[in-house]
Amino acid sequence: MSYVEVPGTKVPIRMWADPATVEDGAMQQLRNVATLPWIKGLAVMPDVHYGKGATVGSVIAMQGAVCPAAVGVDIGCGMSAVKTSLTANDLPGDLSRLRSKIEQAIPVGRGMHDAPVDPTRLHGFATSGWEDFWGRFGGVADAVRFREERAVKQMGSLGSGNHMIEVCLDQSGTVWLMLHSGSRNIGKELAEHHIGVAQKLPHNQGLVDRDLAVFVSDTPQMAAYRNDLYWAQEYAKYNRAIMMALFKDVIRKEFKKARPVFEQEISCHHNYVAEERYEGMDLLVTRKGAIRAGSGDFGIIPGSMGTSSYIVKGLGNAKAFNSASHGAGRRMSRNAAKRHYTVRDLEDQTRGVECRKDSGVLDEIPGAYKNIDQVMDQQRDLVEVVAKIKQVVCVKG
Repeated sequence: MSYVEVPGTKVPIRMWADPATVEDGAMQQLRNVATLPWIKGLAVMPDVHYGKGATVGSVIAMQGAVCPAAVGVDIGCGMSAVKTSLTANDLPGDLSRLRSKIEQAIPVGRGMHDAPVDPTRLHGFATSGWEDFWGRFGGVADAVRFREERAVKQMGSLGSGNHMIEVCLDQSGTVWLMLHSGSRNIGKELAEHHIGVAQKLPHNQGLVDRDLAVFVSDTPQMAAYRNDLYWAQEYAKYNRAIMMALFKDVIRKEFKKARPVFEQEISCHHNYVAEERYEGMDLLVTRKGAIRAGSGDFGIIPGSMGTSSYIVKGLGNAKAFNSASHGAGRRMSRNAAKRHYTVRDLEDQTRGVECRKDSGVLDEIPGAYKNIDQVMDQQRDLVEVVAKIKQVVCVKG
């Protein structure tokens, strides 16, 4: 579909979702965003749903300002995927051992490594910039009093919620590795700290929603936020890269005879800020639950723990600020999913997938998410499909 334009106070709301199917709370959030004095454009992805301040699944372009809540609290959250030389014929009939080995190598939930991962010992991991990255830790930790030991030990760990690690098969039977994670707890703490700072600034008093407080250019508060934001985005990128290296090591050990080879990794943020230029204006573009889909950009759009995911290539649609959805998007809250579904439902909806099937992940049941194929159909003018993949192993926090 092409987009539908809904009137907004300062800018029209361009929607790649059917407005009639978007929950009232999310529609109100979009209207609120469209009132911000600094806004120059708003694009809404087909996976849009209610969030904190700004919806998940929105792309907000502003001039001279940035809204921390329009980035999200898991700064730099995103996806990584890699195609392998393995095929379905290389996989054992019982995949429980493989799932166990992945869980042993990569801490999940609130877990962290007992000792920091040494990236120099990881096969093929690019360590350039690593020392400089950690050298800048003090500049961000002062804001939240976050211990470096904890941040280092959490590096290369999954987290919980919708974060996952998967072994997938494409339609030709080729094995793909895929994972989803972000900046762990330090990104969340930095985001919440800066949202609190922004809410107290004089120019944000009287906004329609205090969670839409912004920082404006050429102020010390903006400089401090962007410093911490870009560091957290880098943390998230390193976190996924280390997990993928650990994931590959598990695959190498478990499939020694097959001697697996890995193609170049695809990696993309979906909660972040980028400086981009549209219609002659230099803008700060926040993608919250959206990926960059510039012409030729590779991206990953996952479904749920029991449905297909997509490897895509961007079509460079400037009307959407060169963006696409970050996944299927939730159609019901976590609490609603727990009330509505049972563990038996989870077992039925994840049949054929080696994964947890207990009440601890019931809020991640596929039925709590929108139909990924419908979401993909709604953004045919944003991306083209490179590969459709389906998990056979799914590791959750």
